[in-house]
Amino acid sequence: MAVRIVTDTVASISPADKERLAIATVAIHVYNGSEPLSEEELSSTAFYARLADMDSLPTTSQPSPAEFAEVFRGLLADGHEVLAVLVSGGLSGTVASAEAAVADIRAASPDARIGIVDSLSNSLEEGYAVLAAAEAAAAGASLEECRRAAEETMRRTRLLFTPHSLEYLRRGGRITGASALLSMMLRIVPILTAEKGVTGIAGVGRSGTSAWAKVVSIMKRDIEKAGVRQVAVQYISDADEAQRFATEVVEPVVGRKVPIVPIHAVVGIHVGPAVGVVYETEEPLR
Repeated sequence: MAVRIVTDTVASISPADKERLAIATVAIHVYNGSEPLSEEELSSTAFYARLADMDSLPTTSQPSPAEFAEVFRGLLADGHEVLAVLVSGGLSGTVASAEAAVADIRAASPDARIGIVDSLSNSLEEGYAVLAAAEAAAAGASLEECRRAAEETMRRTRLLFTPHSLEYLRRGGRITGASALLSMMLRIVPILTAEKGVTGIAGVGRSGTSAWAKVVSIMKRDIEKAGVRQVAVQYISDADEAQRFATEVVEPVVGRKVPIVPIHAVVGIHVGPAVGVVYETEEPLR
């Protein structure tokens, strides 16, 4: 039986890759009050301009177990095995919803072949694990081999990004008001990363320029230690800033052009405007 890969909207997988590798996606929902926001609204260039003026941030909601169950059952009915590679369980209830769906399916079909991988990250760092599993599946790998491909990729990747402000993290409850105020008073620009499934700080700068220099330092250290396989620049809100970051910071380190990929609004509404880099090395980083 062929393995099919399922993921969520946070993973930053391009439409072309979804089609090429037959990746199924379950949506994480965004609400403005009680009103759901469409993917078209969330991808609009005006979305973040409106976001800055909102009294309260939109909220996010993981897919329900029923939504996962519908996708899983459809793939199983078509004769596939299923592996879901999902946004970190430390950041979202998405993994828990998928696990509840699997438990429900196995109550009726104990032999159903479904696996779940917690990517311990988000955005394209999650996406690299998804793509590794999907490439393995396309090559005829077993369910366990696809899981192993995702997990081995997770050990070789890092996501580093610099938000313009900690205000969005404060408003969304991801950082305390006191910590945000102290950082703003000290004019600290944090370099955020995904570490052990939650958002952590990889370093700080005293300005955007020095934060970018710190990103370069971390990336160079990793590449010197473990080589480099693939790299992308990711951004929230400002594509022009992302292009400058790619041209001035990332491409001189890796010696080639790199793709520029937007971060989904599910992440963006909690972080606000930001730019960063995600990369996969040849050898494990962790």
